[in-house]
Amino acid sequence: MPLVVSGALNQESRRIQTLNGPILHGLTVSQASSKTLTQPLQLRHAYGFAMFNALSFQVILGGPMVLYAKSLQANATILGVVAGMMPLLTITQIPAAAYLDRIGYKRFVVSGWTARIVFAFLMALTPLSGAWIGHDAQLILLLSLLFGFNLCRGIASSAWLPWITGLVPLELRGRYLAGDQAASNGASLLCFLIVATLLGAGGFLPSPAQPWQFMIAFTFSGIMGVASLRFLRQMPDTPVPPHERSGTARVPWAAIAAHPPFRKLLELNAVWSLAYGGLTTFVVAFLKSGTDLADGSILVLMAVQFLGGLGAYWFGGRRLDLHGSKPALGFIMLAGVLVAGGWFLMAAGVWMPRIPLVLTFIVPLGLLNALHSAANNRLAMAIVPRLGRNHFFALFMVVWQVTLGLSPVLWGLLIDTVGGFRTLALGLEWNRYSLFFGLVMVSFLVAFRASLRLEEPQAAGVETLLRDLFIQEPRRLFTRALGRND
Repeated sequence: MPLVVSGALNQESRRIQTLNGPILHGLTVSQASSKTLTQPLQLRHAYGFAMFNALSFQVILGGPMVLYAKSLQANATILGVVAGMMPLLTITQIPAAAYLDRIGYKRFVVSGWTARIVFAFLMALTPLSGAWIGHDAQLILLLSLLFGFNLCRGIASSAWLPWITGLVPLELRGRYLAGDQAASNGASLLCFLIVATLLGAGGFLPSPAQPWQFMIAFTFSGIMGVASLRFLRQMPDTPVPPHERSGTARVPWAAIAAHPPFRKLLELNAVWSLAYGGLTTFVVAFLKSGTDLADGSILVLMAVQFLGGLGAYWFGGRRLDLHGSKPALGFIMLAGVLVAGGWFLMAAGVWMPRIPLVLTFIVPLGLLNALHSAANNRLAMAIVPRLGRNHFFALFMVVWQVTLGLSPVLWGLLIDTVGGFRTLALGLEWNRYSLFFGLVMVSFLVAFRASLRLEEPQAAGVETLLRDLFIQEPRRLFTRALGRND
């Protein structure tokens, strides 16, 4: 059975490459149906959902939740569970994919997001429970509600990529996905500023934050979630194709994972997630232990990475559709080597971690993450065969996100094992953080090699993208500055 399915998948993949190749370079016009996201109003709904969704989930899945858990005296293990629960629960997409044909893409996502919002409002009541129960009981309640929140998200998100693939024509996907990342990062930055104000940044409110302040922050998350639902419901639905109606047949997961173009993308995602997954966490830890910056200053500095994410649309939108995802992913991995290298030199004592230098290497963290998400999703949409598409996307997200969730745990074990070890060699100080950043550099190099093996119809080379970025784009800007249109 798996061999038969694998053969069918290969035939389907060759057919898709034949069709997609010309489209990738603009040689044909997509015969998009009337239900695609090609009209500005429909695109506004998609971007509106991205913005309000980010305003909602950044509170529950980001720093505010960590601060609340710490206020309940949560230890490092509990904080690790809080941080890793969301990516780890994407594994629920595997069983959920079998039900998409029965429920439909839009209804599946809307139902899951609605349930998720209910859990957000319930979490808003948790800080008030301190009048009746102790910190331990509050932590148990909080973790239970977080589990429900992330479980609903994991199940519902199994329908997102199949839905977007049906809505957005191939030649517009790069611009849409890059714009989606820019909208999400802009809203995330705004969310951080609003919640930081609610929690007492600037000394206008009590510090440390009081339970009622966390209640307001979590209520804000729920309200923004309700607003995101309005935009989600305005997006057009797309029917589940007949070939995606799975019935009761056994899903050949081994054959799906072994499908050559897909397997190479999974391998790249596993290495990328290992390299990037622990960066933001341990950059914060390094700044906390290696500088005299206050906690609030570190949080503000880390929020600046969202500014980098705002550049995703300018950098990747048009170029993803013009050159393909493969060269963009290769560029991202090379840039990751440079970014990790900068942190390595600071941790090794070569550079002093002063704020201008720190900002230089924090901003690219957001840009690399946003670009990777856009290029990665676009490539998956391009190479996944129509046969078994829902299950392909489910496995794709599980490998990507579960590895991303495990990455900080694995790096944390390494850092704790090294402990206080320090030695000087080759003019560098080798300690737990310089070793970490050095190994992240190596991981990005491995990811770059994996990106060269990716299969994408008629994709350009990395050198073509670099020429566009560093030669042709400055030339275009110079020409516009002179007022010329040639």
